[in-house]
Amino acid sequence: MVGIWAWSRRSSKSFRCLHPPLFKGRIWLDNVHCSGRERTLAQCKSNGFGVSDCKHSEDVGVVCNQRRIPGFKFISSFTNSVESLNVQIEEVRIRAIYSQRKRVPITEGYLEVKDGGKWRQICDEEWTEMNNRVICGMYGFPGEKGYNTKVYKLLAKRRKKNYWDFGVNCTGNEASLHGCKLGHKVELKGNATCEKGMPVVVSCVPGRAFAPSYTQGFSKAYRVEQPLVRLRGGANTGDGRVEVLKNGEWGTVCDDSWNLKAASVVCRELGFGSAKEALAGGRLGQGMGPVHMNEVECSGFEKSLTECYFNRDALGCSHEEDAAVRCNVPAMGFQNKLRLSGGRNPFEGRVEVLAEKNDSLVWGTVCSDSWGTMEATVVCRQLGLGFASNAFQETWYWPGDVRADDVVMSGVRCSGTEMTLAQCLHHGKHLHCPRGGGRFAAGVSCSESAPDLVLNAQVVEHTTYLEDRPMYILQCANEEHCLSSSAATATPSSYRRLMRFSSQIHNNGQSDFRPRAAHNSWVWHDCHRHYHSMEVFTHYDLLSLNGTKVAEGHKASFCLEDTQCEEGTEKRYECANFGQQGITVGCWDTYRHDIDCQWIDVTDVVPGDYIFQVVINPNYEVAESDYTNNIMKCRCRYDGHLIWTYNCHIGERR
Repeated sequence: MVGIWAWSRRSSKSFRCLHPPLFKGRIWLDNVHCSGRERTLAQCKSNGFGVSDCKHSEDVGVVCNQRRIPGFKFISSFTNSVESLNVQIEEVRIRAIYSQRKRVPITEGYLEVKDGGKWRQICDEEWTEMNNRVICGMYGFPGEKGYNTKVYKLLAKRRKKNYWDFGVNCTGNEASLHGCKLGHKVELKGNATCEKGMPVVVSCVPGRAFAPSYTQGFSKAYRVEQPLVRLRGGANTGDGRVEVLKNGEWGTVCDDSWNLKAASVVCRELGFGSAKEALAGGRLGQGMGPVHMNEVECSGFEKSLTECYFNRDALGCSHEEDAAVRCNVPAMGFQNKLRLSGGRNPFEGRVEVLAEKNDSLVWGTVCSDSWGTMEATVVCRQLGLGFASNAFQETWYWPGDVRADDVVMSGVRCSGTEMTLAQCLHHGKHLHCPRGGGRFAAGVSCSESAPDLVLNAQVVEHTTYLEDRPMYILQCANEEHCLSSSAATATPSSYRRLMRFSSQIHNNGQSDFRPRAAHNSWVWHDCHRHYHSMEVFTHYDLLSLNGTKVAEGHKASFCLEDTQCEEGTEKRYECANFGQQGITVGCWDTYRHDIDCQWIDVTDVVPGDYIFQVVINPNYEVAESDYTNNIMKCRCRYDGHLIWTYNCHIGERR
């Protein structure tokens, strides 16, 4: 439900500007302040009706949630056309029977709706598979399955029933029950209600990542196949930019015609439920490389996005139009097993875990030994707080609960893809934490957005060449360890053979990339006369075809700045005069081929075929929304005189 109100947007609660077409007429309200408890807008504080200094470019709009406020009783005055109305209720739940209530996630049980403050069942006389599909989808499950009807019929006879007044009619593509139409009105006649049926029971199949681990043979229900679709850049499980695999290369989807049907196909294909949102305009970050699909049209029942109709011609589509999704995921209760304590706001604090100790559950801290960005990333994801912005190994400045000072988890190592901290590698019952918990416990700060650095592979491929450079003009580079180990014994008159190239590093994320170290801790390098804000910004490696490193280099980020930006984006960072360092969203930092250390020393490398690899932010010093695109690999051939790089690509090519 969307509406346009002719009143000023300088108001407080529950409204956001929708930029609707300009309204004509008077502006009735200005400076509106509501507590949220008022029954009508007129009861909110304002300048008074008709008193305003606004224009219609400041008109506000609202989007109303389909869920009704608690205690609301749906009463239809349109008795002759009730089937044209949407379902309007307070809440929906799947109520598991006794034997399954401890199961996580809850996949089966009676479907109940809350209307007028009371939970009610739905008569199954007109219930359809499409209705089941919608319910399972809204609870984060990709599909539905059958159940043992005898058990539920037996239970239904024993229980007192309280049926809702209406049936439900879904097409199967709705994101939730609230999007379905009402079915026929049910005649309530005491015990005879739904005399030919019983209360609706729903049974769903969870995606692979959410399958109950204790169920024997559960994993056999899934075939591990080559993934054709993936999500990138999302903070939470089930969120991300949509990317499709084509001819061995991952590419994005243009948002022309992108809608909930197509988004739900993606979500179900990946083992989630239906889509909560179909996002356009690169809302979850921009990709790199090709745009594989445009003008996607799905019925909503395809098994894969690749089965939908789409225009193969993506002319005119830029990565500013990359499509993304937010999917419904099962309620796993992950947030109840972890908390942040002592922070100045809900997005930061000491990490405390609920663990079993002496046959009871207690809160305790996490050992901070080797605690880093990857571990912080998992904590923020588990709590639904977005991305990690910092990982802390000391938390004495955050007064946590002293009863939770004891370490209950140590040796934590995360890859960054886990949904919970418990899924990371860690010590079992035998904890080891030399410094202990308390003030030395692990901590995090989280952020709703994060940067995302991506190397332009084409620029690297097109600018690679060999240069023989005399040792006597490489003294600064040698001091910064930018040459191979044999340079330590080289004479000033000898030459080093350097594989040189340019790097163009884009920030395609949603927030600026800033060095973790503050100005006062930057390191001055007198030889090159510049500050290093990050000691290692990139790794450059030459590998044999079996992955053995034969030569290496690295680039300290002596100057993180906006070399160039997309049209409409202003530069914010410039290194001159000890200025602020960083890369603005929509900008890129270019390290030219003729800059010191922008090379690999291949003096000792024998001719042959190799793999050239570049890794940005290799130590995860700064948190990003996606680390999988921080690596670039090229095939490389060196004949002793010339060098060629080809087939450069970002990430792991399938």
